[in-house]
Amino acid sequence: MALPLAFTPKLLTTWRDGYDVQRLRADALAGLTVAIVALPLSMALAIASGASPDKGLVTAIIAGFLISALGGSRVQVGGPTGAFVVVIAGVIAAHGYAGLVAATLLAGIILVAAGYAGLGRLMRFVPLPVVTGFTAGIAVIIASSEVGDFLGLRASHFPAEFIGKWAAYLGALDTINWASLGVGLGTLGLIIALRRINPRLPGYLIAIVAAGMVVALTHLPVETVGDRFPNMPTSMPEPHLPMLSFATFRAVLPSAFTIAFLAGIEALLSAVVADGMTGYKHRPGQELVGQGIANLASAVFGGLPATGAIARTATNIRAGARTPVAGMLHAAFLLAILLVAGKLVAYVPMPALAAILLIVAWGMSEAERFAELPRMDKGERALLLLTFTLTVLVDLTVAIGVGVTLASLLFMARMGDATGILDEDESLEDPAQRTALPAGVEVFRIAGPMFFGVADEMLDALTRIGNKPHAIILRLDRVPYIDSSGINVLETFVDHARHAGTRVILSDMPRPVWQALARARPRFAGAERVTNLAAAIRRSSSTMPA
Repeated sequence: MALPLAFTPKLLTTWRDGYDVQRLRADALAGLTVAIVALPLSMALAIASGASPDKGLVTAIIAGFLISALGGSRVQVGGPTGAFVVVIAGVIAAHGYAGLVAATLLAGIILVAAGYAGLGRLMRFVPLPVVTGFTAGIAVIIASSEVGDFLGLRASHFPAEFIGKWAAYLGALDTINWASLGVGLGTLGLIIALRRINPRLPGYLIAIVAAGMVVALTHLPVETVGDRFPNMPTSMPEPHLPMLSFATFRAVLPSAFTIAFLAGIEALLSAVVADGMTGYKHRPGQELVGQGIANLASAVFGGLPATGAIARTATNIRAGARTPVAGMLHAAFLLAILLVAGKLVAYVPMPALAAILLIVAWGMSEAERFAELPRMDKGERALLLLTFTLTVLVDLTVAIGVGVTLASLLFMARMGDATGILDEDESLEDPAQRTALPAGVEVFRIAGPMFFGVADEMLDALTRIGNKPHAIILRLDRVPYIDSSGINVLETFVDHARHAGTRVILSDMPRPVWQALARARPRFAGAERVTNLAAAIRRSSSTMPA
């Protein structure tokens, strides 16, 4: 049985369109380019998350392959990203690595369910100030977490929370390793210089190779990946799941929802960016399904949460990718590098990886958005700053929950302000219509959505209509939506009018509004419905008292 188009992986679509040697050559070159970019980035993100660098590589290989193979975008590249660093570190600190596996499994299930439920379309309704706030907050946390390695500070413990971490840094300033600082600054400067000279060059890889060679040849007293992770494996692990209890799943469920939310948001944002660069259109439902399956598989192999990566996807496109095969080959190239040259990872200096993450944090910082703060609407400005502050000082889960809730309340308040009862002059398009109104008939028009946020005001406005006319025509053509509270308002008004001897005629009703009312039809025995104003006037005239 054929899959519905909305849930058909783009790999199948491109395969049916025809795949030739020319496309394979372009995809292979793009895949190799992205693999070179992803190699140091995956290791750095894993270390920043509190895991070993091989976990990042395993994630990029397993999840990266499946995101491309099963996703709804032609050129999406997936793997570990900076958005997860804060959540992963918190889960590992509180529940160990087994807890992270449980959270990743749950997140995968949530993403698959969200995809098939059609929730991919809802992700676009998360307001930009909320996305900007928590993204910039994550950037600050990532940058803060790398200060110790960048400076080579020595301390027994650096707390996880932002203020405590910086207090510990300040207390350890007398332990700065100047060699580490030099390697970090050199790596940072080289990456920036290579980007300005030729952005196509794999600056991350060139920089860490150069830093590793300098440290190894000069025997500088700088900590390397091998020093911190002396037993790091250099091969693919076998599928395995730790012993997980119901209590563990319950404890990590909030984090799993956060991971799923971040994965969905970043994957769909990345897919939209890819659409703009290529002219194709992604399938949001299948993209979430592919992301979910990829996270399930990553957890089984002991990897980290994964999602579509905007920077790697853009690199893939600029390198000439044509189909999802490019992303699959990027994973294959990473696997080959791990198996053939995995032992060389031990020579990578920690300050060099810290420099890479500082670049990543700057890219996530949304600095240009903060520059626009003075020109933003005050409600959106407050929302952005609150989400940012909660992300940095409290918790990402709290920040997202509070941000989305306040954004919804702000939107409803604005919709409430935009909804009102128009008087007779505003309700009639043509002044001649006023002379056609029979005596004792009044026309009112409701403009805006009728929902719970405006129910009380609507009822007050309707019940304040004076002079108790023989008939009231309510024009609803400017009501795009009505919920149960709005229906209750109309029901109450119709009942009050009927008891006062006034007919209520509902006119110009959009189909969605009528369908909502039809489901509650028994409660509207006292109301009448006609298709337009002229018909409503004729109806009101037909039974006017003599």
